[in-house]
Amino acid sequence: MQSSLVIALGSAVLGAAFVAGGVWAQSPQSMQPGQMQHGQVPQGPTPQGPMQPGQMPQGQMQPGQMPPGAMPHGGMAPGMHQMHHPMGGGATQMGQGAFSAMAEVVRTLEADPATDWSKVDLERLRQHLIDMDEVVLRASVKATQVPGGLSMDVTGTGRAAQSIHAMLIPHSAELDGMAAWSAKAEPIPDGVRLIVVARDPADAKTVARIRGLGFAGLLVQGGHHGPHHLALAKGEMPAAHRH
Repeated sequence: MQSSLVIALGSAVLGAAFVAGGVWAQSPQSMQPGQMQHGQVPQGPTPQGPMQPGQMPQGQMQPGQMPPGAMPHGGMAPGMHQMHHPMGGGATQMGQGAFSAMAEVVRTLEADPATDWSKVDLERLRQHLIDMDEVVLRASVKATQVPGGLSMDVTGTGRAAQSIHAMLIPHSAELDGMAAWSAKAEPIPDGVRLIVVARDPADAKTVARIRGLGFAGLLVQGGHHGPHHLALAKGEMPAAHRH
């Protein structure tokens, strides 16, 4: 009887040991100070020092913050919308080129207390900008190298042909007034032949510049375009003047 009791007690103790061992294996082990469980993100002080109130641990993001390089919904990076659609006082372009040129002139007129609004003629400026648009975008240009520079046959149809005559003949006079080269324009069927050559044919640098600029570059030479636009809008140019 006594022997049976001892065996029973021993079995009970052994079973309890197995149960305790299983529970211990499934429960978190005691950790040393500073030790982290596997996969745990460090909290609290970082190697850089103690965190300030509201500071996030290194590598942890604020709510709503995107990982570096991530794009917000819609695929446009922050600031890209403002680049395409400037807001507030940072806007510098109010539309396409002719629209912006008109807006600039209007702002200048409105800022000048001496503006005589009874003489202002913005429609005349608009027609001039149409001429510029026709010449720049719709004219055909055939350029040929000549001794000392370049000869350009600029032609078009309809309004473009009219605009070529209206712009290039006066513009050749502006080019001819510059120190480095001489220029002349002569009518040809459906357009104008513009010839620009270095005043010194031996000046290889100027000859190369003329040819490098070509028609488009020579068209924008001179600082008269802005003042000319303003004078047209103010009604200060002769009625026959269209350039």
